Amino acid sequence: GAALAALKADTAATVGQKIAESVRAFEAWEAVPAPKRGELVRLLGETLREYKHPLAELVTLENGKILQEGLGEVQEMIDICDFALGQARQLYGKTMPSERPDHQILEYYLPLGPVGIITAFNFPVAVWAWNAALALVCGDSLLWKPSEKTPLTALATQALFEKACARFTRETGVEVPAHLSQVILGDATVSEALVTDTRVPLISATGSVRMGKRVGQLAAARMARVLLELGGNNASIVTPSANLDAALPAILFGAVGTAGQRCTTLRRLIVHKDRADAVLKALVKAYQSRFPQQIGDPAHKDTLVGPLIDRTAFDAMQKALEKAKQEGGEVLFGGGRALAETYPNAWYATPAIVRMPAQTSIVHEETFAPILYAMTYETIEEAIAMNNAVPQGLSSSIFTQDMGEANRFVHASKCGLANVNLGTSGAEIGGAFGGNFDTGWGRESGSDSWKNYVRQTTSTQNYGSKVLLAQGIVFSSE
Repeated sequence: GAALAALKADTAATVGQKIAESVRAFEAWEAVPAPKRGELVRLLGETLREYKHPLAELVTLENGKILQEGLGEVQEMIDICDFALGQARQLYGKTMPSERPDHQILEYYLPLGPVGIITAFNFPVAVWAWNAALALVCGDSLLWKPSEKTPLTALATQALFEKACARFTRETGVEVPAHLSQVILGDATVSEALVTDTRVPLISATGSVRMGKRVGQLAAARMARVLLELGGNNASIVTPSANLDAALPAILFGAVGTAGQRCTTLRRLIVHKDRADAVLKALVKAYQSRFPQQIGDPAHKDTLVGPLIDRTAFDAMQKALEKAKQEGGEVLFGGGRALAETYPNAWYATPAIVRMPAQTSIVHEETFAPILYAMTYETIEEAIAMNNAVPQGLSSSIFTQDMGEANRFVHASKCGLANVNLGTSGAEIGGAFGGNFDTGWGRESGSDSWKNYVRQTTSTQNYGSKVLLAQGIVFSSE
């Protein structure tokens, strides 16, 4: 709960100046060959390897997630740099036959322009890297607006990026343009200045559904491209054949990791009615053996759950628990404040398990806190329908030894992530990450995600002596 630093926020005027500088940087950077751009990203990855532990410690200090998760977050940054390095030599276009003789058709993917990146507090550095590494190899410049709750990690990452740039210039002789990456500090006001500026062709925003809808509306008004990674209300289905020895640890981490403040946090547990009592008894026992004992200083090696980001988050948790009880829920464990005497200005909470009679209105909402709602089902069709019944569509999972059930679930889940015998949290950068519906339809990392950061141009080329029209059209005065 103590102050870490005092920083000066940007204004609409300084945001405009930074965008102008970003345009100039883009014009220089797009002229650098893509493999050379990949070398900068490789060196960024090397710099992150060197500073992995101190950057993770800063994430823990500012964000409150435990150090193991902070280290994992920086490792994601390193992984996406490795991924993007290979992509720098694979920005493939296509050639295709023309219906006209002596013609050919080519499709190109070309640099897009300055990319606006708005990130949330819960992954204060990794989400920037997911966007930045690919945008840089595609030839774009970067404008980063971090959460006002976690600006220090952004400034530290920017310093590491500048180290990589200096090394790149020394080793390659290619000058990195000034202002290739910039940080914009402030609240929603400066975000709005970034989103509404016509010089920024892509806005990649991570945060709440409410925020994403606002960003989407503002960007659509000027026909800008958006990449939205928004809320999740994620479910795991536990079937009669599930291996509980594998399921319970995954459920535990999914529900309480990052103090329940992940977009992929497990919020709904859908258990077959014949196993519900046994599963919940084992889960309560697992919580009892860890909490509140392993709630505390996130830098301590034995801590599993650090503090919520602020009092607003704690109050939202209490409001949700009260509403769940009003809607027939039974709190089986936790939910209250922890360590109030030790840390009176910090907001630690005991993870909660709530057994619900059905998916009531509160269960359809995403509360960014460690609340796990548990419900029962009878048929796999009912379980899948429950999984799909919320407006968000990010992550989902099923625990089963029945491959028929598993495949039915994967094909029917409306979520962007549908795991089998795994929890809802912990995606790797090799696969496309993102969700559907209220989660925003965005995809970062994996497969074709690089195409977010380029523009496509089709070029039909005539190498013959006659100009011919498509579809056999004859247009002549003769």
